[in-house]
Amino acid sequence: MVTSSALPLNSLSAVSPGGADSKQENVAPGDIAVGVVIGRASEYFDFFVYGIASVLVFPALFFPFASPLTGTLYAFALFALAFVVRPIGSLLSMAIQRRWGRSVKLTVALFLLGASTAGMAMLPGYATLGASAIWLLALFRVGQGLALGGSWDGLPSLLALNAPEHRRGWYAMLGQLGAPLGFFVASGLFAYLWTHLNSADFLSWGWRYPFFAAFSINVVALFARLRLVVTHEYERELQAHELEPCNEGELMRQQGHNVLIGAFASLSSYALFHIVTVFPLSWILLFAKQDVGDFLVVQVVGALLAAAAMPLSGLLADTFGRRRTLGAVAIAIGLFALVTPPLLKGGALGQDMFILVGFILLGLSYGQAAGTVTSNFLPQFRYTGAALTADLAWLLGAAFAPLVALGLSAEFGLISVSLYLLSGVAATLLALRVNRRLQTIKD
Repeated sequence: MVTSSALPLNSLSAVSPGGADSKQENVAPGDIAVGVVIGRASEYFDFFVYGIASVLVFPALFFPFASPLTGTLYAFALFALAFVVRPIGSLLSMAIQRRWGRSVKLTVALFLLGASTAGMAMLPGYATLGASAIWLLALFRVGQGLALGGSWDGLPSLLALNAPEHRRGWYAMLGQLGAPLGFFVASGLFAYLWTHLNSADFLSWGWRYPFFAAFSINVVALFARLRLVVTHEYERELQAHELEPCNEGELMRQQGHNVLIGAFASLSSYALFHIVTVFPLSWILLFAKQDVGDFLVVQVVGALLAAAAMPLSGLLADTFGRRRTLGAVAIAIGLFALVTPPLLKGGALGQDMFILVGFILLGLSYGQAAGTVTSNFLPQFRYTGAALTADLAWLLGAAFAPLVALGLSAEFGLISVSLYLLSGVAATLLALRVNRRLQTIKD
């Protein structure tokens, strides 16, 4: 269902909260896309820096008393904390925005994200602080999660609404490009440091550099995004589309089912997200013979393939429909799940194929995963509904993926990874079918 607020951009030039006339300037979808990509790339860089460090650094630095496998599982448990508290961050940030405005909310969120990341970079290990080091790492991870929830600025929804009707899949893809770009930079940095430093230097100070870089990138991204969202043109467009916080209780009473459908509709993509980024690095380090530095380089190439696949996802979505495209790619992820065990057991060639094919599928699916059913929300609920839908999708699909995949594969074999991915595929196909039935009933 496309609501009446989903107007093309050229029809919004005369719209303002106060009913101003056509003297108002247009806001081009391309300009919105730039803001979305910049903001998401910086967030995902932070995201992946922590994820990679959870494999290469944290088990030895913060859990030296445990075996490498157990230490990595502990690190993945802390990794999940950010996704658990992310919905809380969204709710708190909505309250801040209602009281002090969007720019204050965004500033608080990104400074909290940067401060938490920089705090990790300066954190001594277990050998120095004992258990306090673990608690501080957990605290900083919670800070990252709260900040990620608060960084929602409404620009992806504005981009989707302002995009030409026949190119909405393409513009939806642009908002997702930050993920492979962030992973490309993060994995490239760690690959360089891992291969050019000895083990002692890497664990002592080398791993800290990407965290400091993440803080610097966040500062730049903050001002780039503020430059967009505080302008009169963007404020006018956001308000014209009613992209403002709503009462969360009223949202859940009237359209809570859309939050659930939206989260489950993209579950196959979110489940795949960490299965091809964070989990395989841990599996290679613990159970395979391939050099970690070489594997990181393969993941860098995979990130480029994902970025290249995303434009294709936009073309497919505009040709066949976003929901049909997401369903077809979910089926492809299911087939990929079936060959996961032989690929990861197939030596360096099989493991590299797992990464490259997996990243292509990730690009095709994740390119259309955000906002697939966002148009189901009434205009006044779309801003908050889109944020909570994404939070729930991350929590259900991605938060515990590395922990579950590594723990179960160590205990029961790689077939458990296949089952995990297949469960996400089943959830996606069921949610898309339910959504289609609901749309048919409404029509």
